[in-house]
Amino acid sequence: MLSKLPRWIEYGAFILALVAGCINAIGLLGFEHQSVSHLSGTATLLGTSFLGDSFENTLHLAGILFAFFTGASISGFLLHGGRLKLGRRYDIALLLEAMFIFVALFLLSKGYFSGQLAASLACGIQNGLATTYSGAVIRTTHLTGIFTDLGLMLGAALKGEAFDKRKAALFTHIIVGFVLGGTLGAYLFILFKFQALLVPGCICVILAAVYRSYLKNKIT
Repeated sequence: MLSKLPRWIEYGAFILALVAGCINAIGLLGFEHQSVSHLSGTATLLGTSFLGDSFENTLHLAGILFAFFTGASISGFLLHGGRLKLGRRYDIALLLEAMFIFVALFLLSKGYFSGQLAASLACGIQNGLATTYSGAVIRTTHLTGIFTDLGLMLGAALKGEAFDKRKAALFTHIIVGFVLGGTLGAYLFILFKFQALLVPGCICVILAAVYRSYLKNKIT
């Protein structure tokens, strides 16, 4: 159970989910309606592309999948472990995520749709940031697993098993953050087009600074 879940994990999960929802909304509105924060739809499009799409489009879709995988690999290299733990280099990972968001902004603003690859890589880094905590799988760039876990928890509770309220609260933070991020991303894209990516990028930088400050205060 997550009865002793630190509040920083809940707050961080909410903000990261908001960032991912924002990036994905901008992607759906601006990257040829291409999602970048999760890969199920992209993998399906890749499969269908073998039946008639151009080689360039197939290669591009495969590139998005590989970029996300590369981002997750970067997180794995930096963080050395599958569980959330205060003291790991989450701030470095967040700064790298911000860097690739800004790269995506530059490329897309210049008309280079290879910016999708940079955005997907950034989301891969983020999804690798939050892996597991006390047995709970934590993903902030998509919601399929979150809704599945909540459904399993509810079904078990209906059978009389204990309902982990803190775990449910964590998942609720992620859902609300992702949905609000989608709203924010759509609104910003209407106003600023690809410049809207400045907002999630800057949030990552601020979050890295807050984490570093919090860590220093805990140590001292």
